[in-house]
Amino acid sequence: MNTSIISLSSRRASAFASLAAGLTLSLLAVSPAYAVLGGAPMTPPAGATVSNAVSHAAASAVASAESTAASSYTVRTTTLAVGTVVNEYVGSDGVVFGIAWQGPRIPDLPTLLGSYFPQYVQGIQNQRANGGGRGPVSVAGSALVVRSGGHMGAFAGQAYLPQSLPAGVSPSDIQ
Repeated sequence: MNTSIISLSSRRASAFASLAAGLTLSLLAVSPAYAVLGGAPMTPPAGATVSNAVSHAAASAVASAESTAASSYTVRTTTLAVGTVVNEYVGSDGVVFGIAWQGPRIPDLPTLLGSYFPQYVQGIQNQRANGGGRGPVSVAGSALVVRSGGHMGAFAGQAYLPQSLPAGVSPSDIQ
Protein backbone atom coordinates (compact mmCIF):
# COMPACT_ATOMS: atom_id res chain seq x y z
CA MET A 1 0.00 0.00 0.00
CA ASN A 2 1.33 3.41 -0.91
CA THR A 3 1.58 5.69 2.15
CA SER A 4 1.99 8.81 0.02
CA ILE A 5 -1.55 8.29 -1.39
CA ILE A 6 -2.97 7.90 2.12
CA SER A 7 -1.07 10.97 3.28
CA LEU A 8 -2.36 12.98 0.30
CA SER A 9 -5.95 11.84 0.94
CA SER A 10 -5.62 12.76 4.60
CA ARG A 11 -4.34 16.24 3.74
CA ARG A 12 -7.14 16.78 1.21
CA ALA A 13 -9.76 15.71 3.74
CA SER A 14 -8.25 18.04 6.33
CA ALA A 15 -8.15 20.93 3.85
CA PHE A 16 -11.75 20.24 2.80
CA ALA A 17 -12.89 20.17 6.44
CA SER A 18 -11.12 23.50 7.08
CA LEU A 19 -12.69 25.02 3.98
CA ALA A 20 -16.17 23.79 4.97
CA ALA A 21 -15.76 25.20 8.49
CA GLY A 22 -14.59 28.54 7.10
CA LEU A 23 -17.50 28.76 4.66
CA THR A 24 -19.98 27.90 7.40
CA LEU A 25 -18.60 30.62 9.65
CA SER A 26 -18.59 33.18 6.84
CA LEU A 27 -22.20 32.36 5.95
CA LEU A 28 -23.20 32.79 9.57
CA ALA A 29 -21.43 36.13 9.68
CA VAL A 30 -23.35 37.53 6.69
CA SER A 31 -26.74 35.96 7.30
CA PRO A 32 -29.49 38.54 7.67
CA ALA A 33 -30.54 39.58 11.14
CA TYR A 34 -34.11 40.67 11.65
CA ALA A 35 -36.36 41.48 14.51
CA VAL A 36 -38.03 38.44 15.91
CA LEU A 37 -41.69 38.95 16.62
CA GLY A 38 -42.08 38.56 20.36
CA GLY A 39 -38.35 39.13 20.90
CA ALA A 40 -35.71 41.84 20.80
CA PRO A 41 -35.32 44.37 17.96
CA MET A 42 -33.06 43.43 15.08
CA THR A 43 -29.38 44.02 14.77
CA PRO A 44 -29.14 45.71 11.37
CA PRO A 45 -27.68 43.36 8.74
CA ALA A 46 -24.72 44.40 6.60
CA GLY A 47 -25.66 47.13 4.15
CA ALA A 48 -28.76 48.20 6.08
CA THR A 49 -29.40 51.71 7.35
CA VAL A 50 -31.33 52.52 10.50
CA SER A 51 -33.17 55.76 10.97
CA ASN A 52 -33.68 57.20 14.40
CA ALA A 53 -36.32 55.44 16.42
CA VAL A 54 -39.46 57.46 17.03
CA SER A 55 -41.22 57.13 20.39
CA HIS A 56 -45.00 57.24 20.61
CA ALA A 57 -47.47 57.36 23.46
CA ALA A 58 -50.63 55.36 22.92
CA ALA A 59 -53.77 57.49 22.51
CA SER A 60 -55.54 56.21 25.61
CA ALA A 61 -52.44 56.60 27.76
CA VAL A 62 -52.50 60.36 28.19
CA ALA A 63 -54.43 60.26 31.46
CA SER A 64 -51.39 59.94 33.69
CA ALA A 65 -47.62 59.89 33.35
CA GLU A 66 -47.51 56.38 34.80
CA SER A 67 -49.87 54.91 32.21
CA THR A 68 -48.06 56.76 29.41
CA ALA A 69 -44.79 55.07 30.33
CA ALA A 70 -46.51 51.69 30.53
CA SER A 71 -48.13 51.93 27.09
CA SER A 72 -45.56 53.84 25.08
CA TYR A 73 -43.81 52.24 22.16
CA THR A 74 -41.02 52.95 19.70
CA VAL A 75 -40.96 52.58 15.93
CA ARG A 76 -37.55 51.85 14.50
CA THR A 77 -37.12 51.91 10.73
CA THR A 78 -34.46 49.86 8.95
CA THR A 79 -33.84 49.96 5.22
CA LEU A 80 -32.30 46.71 4.04
CA ALA A 81 -29.64 46.63 1.33
CA VAL A 82 -32.22 45.36 -1.20
CA GLY A 83 -34.39 48.45 -0.56
CA THR A 84 -37.06 46.86 1.63
CA VAL A 85 -38.04 49.01 4.61
CA VAL A 86 -38.84 47.21 7.88
CA ASN A 87 -40.59 49.05 10.71
CA GLU A 88 -40.28 47.47 14.13
CA TYR A 89 -42.83 48.30 16.82
CA VAL A 90 -41.15 47.86 20.17
CA GLY A 91 -43.02 48.07 23.47
CA SER A 92 -41.67 49.80 26.56
CA ASP A 93 -40.52 46.35 27.72
CA GLY A 94 -38.14 46.12 24.72
CA VAL A 95 -40.15 43.38 22.98
CA VAL A 96 -41.21 43.62 19.33
CA PHE A 97 -45.01 43.40 19.15
CA GLY A 98 -45.40 44.31 15.49
CA ILE A 99 -43.45 44.46 12.26
CA ALA A 100 -44.34 46.03 8.91
CA TRP A 101 -42.44 45.89 5.64
CA GLN A 102 -42.60 47.47 2.22
CA GLY A 103 -40.27 47.18 -0.74
CA PRO A 104 -39.06 45.24 -3.73
CA ARG A 105 -38.58 41.99 -1.79
CA ILE A 106 -40.36 40.25 1.04
CA PRO A 107 -37.98 40.03 4.01
CA ASP A 108 -36.91 36.67 5.40
CA LEU A 109 -40.19 35.71 7.09
CA PRO A 110 -38.93 32.59 8.90
CA THR A 111 -36.39 34.77 10.70
CA LEU A 112 -38.72 37.75 11.02
CA LEU A 113 -41.56 35.75 12.58
CA GLY A 114 -39.32 33.52 14.69
CA SER A 115 -41.26 30.96 16.72
CA TYR A 116 -44.52 32.21 15.16
CA PHE A 117 -43.49 31.10 11.65
CA PRO A 118 -45.07 27.61 11.94
CA GLN A 119 -48.42 29.27 12.84
CA TYR A 120 -48.06 31.46 9.75
CA VAL A 121 -47.36 28.44 7.52
CA GLN A 122 -50.34 26.58 8.98
CA GLY A 123 -52.56 29.61 8.37
CA ILE A 124 -51.45 29.78 4.72
CA GLN A 125 -52.10 26.07 4.29
CA ASN A 126 -55.60 26.52 5.73
CA GLN A 127 -56.23 29.51 3.47
CA ARG A 128 -55.14 27.55 0.39
CA ALA A 129 -57.17 24.48 1.40
CA ASN A 130 -60.29 26.65 1.67
CA GLY A 131 -59.96 27.86 -1.92
CA GLY A 132 -57.70 30.83 -1.24
CA GLY A 133 -55.34 30.08 -4.16
CA ARG A 134 -52.51 32.47 -4.91
CA GLY A 135 -52.58 36.10 -3.95
CA PRO A 136 -52.51 38.16 -0.78
CA VAL A 137 -52.05 36.27 2.46
CA SER A 138 -54.15 36.92 5.53
CA VAL A 139 -53.50 34.83 8.61
CA ALA A 140 -55.52 35.97 11.61
CA GLY A 141 -55.55 34.16 14.92
CA SER A 142 -55.68 35.07 18.58
CA ALA A 143 -51.89 34.82 18.90
CA LEU A 144 -50.70 36.06 15.48
CA VAL A 145 -51.93 38.23 12.61
CA VAL A 146 -50.00 38.45 9.33
CA ARG A 147 -51.09 40.21 6.16
CA SER A 148 -48.83 40.20 3.13
CA GLY A 149 -49.28 40.92 -0.54
CA GLY A 150 -48.00 42.68 -3.59
CA HIS A 151 -46.29 41.75 -6.81
CA MET A 152 -42.76 41.41 -8.11
CA GLY A 153 -40.85 44.51 -7.07
CA ALA A 154 -43.53 45.89 -4.72
CA PHE A 155 -44.41 43.91 -1.60
CA ALA A 156 -45.93 45.06 1.67
CA GLY A 157 -47.07 43.36 4.83
CA GLN A 158 -47.53 43.48 8.53
CA ALA A 159 -47.34 41.02 11.38
CA TYR A 160 -48.32 41.60 14.98
CA LEU A 161 -49.20 39.86 18.21
CA PRO A 162 -52.74 40.95 19.19
CA GLN A 163 -52.23 40.03 22.85
CA SER A 164 -49.07 42.17 23.01
CA LEU A 165 -50.43 45.41 21.54
CA PRO A 166 -49.98 48.19 24.12
CA ALA A 167 -53.12 49.87 25.44
CA GLY A 168 -54.37 52.40 22.90
CA VAL A 169 -52.47 50.87 19.96
CA SER A 170 -54.61 49.48 17.16
CA PRO A 171 -53.58 47.12 14.38
CA SER A 172 -53.90 49.99 11.89
CA ASP A 173 -51.02 51.74 13.70
CA ILE A 174 -48.64 49.03 12.44
CA GLN A 175 -47.66 50.18 8.95
